[in-house]
Amino acid sequence: MKQQAQVQAQETVTFEANQGGRFRWVAVTALLLAIGAILHLVTPNIAGLTLNWMIAMYCLAINLVRPSLGQVIGIGLVAGALNVPTSKSAIPYANLLSEPVGALTCALFLPLVSRLNIGGLPLAPGLTGFFSTVASGFTFVTLLKVILSIPNEVYLYGMLPVVLAVGAANGVITQLLYLPARKLLNRQED
Repeated sequence: MKQQAQVQAQETVTFEANQGGRFRWVAVTALLLAIGAILHLVTPNIAGLTLNWMIAMYCLAINLVRPSLGQVIGIGLVAGALNVPTSKSAIPYANLLSEPVGALTCALFLPLVSRLNIGGLPLAPGLTGFFSTVASGFTFVTLLKVILSIPNEVYLYGMLPVVLAVGAANGVITQLLYLPARKLLNRQED
């Protein structure tokens, strides 16, 4: 009887709420980047604009899990690598520079806007989504301009306005997805 009680005590497993694990950020980020890659691949151009779902997803991940700067650079590099085969650009490898720039912009900008809210609604996801997309897009189109010798008029009046429009769309997408994602993530922790 005493031996049976010892065996039962050894088999007891305890779970603690809100202990997502040391690498929880990896799972959340990987899931969101996978979703971003699929959406990036299948989303058509809308009025000449291609939404960059990858940026919206890594901004969402950074807002949710608050990774370190080293992890953020890794997220940006993985996002860039995932964008290379799904890119509709003339120079897809530019993503390997532009996505880490966007991810770093999100991480560095997040503390500055994390307390902004309207009626309890946090504005950081939308703001970081917008500014990260603009930083990434500016980097990307500037690389295109330099490498392909694109005329200044095309760059200034054709490419940069598209970057701002996609930035606005990504800001809205990131903002809309943040609360449901946070709620789902918090539910998984319980």
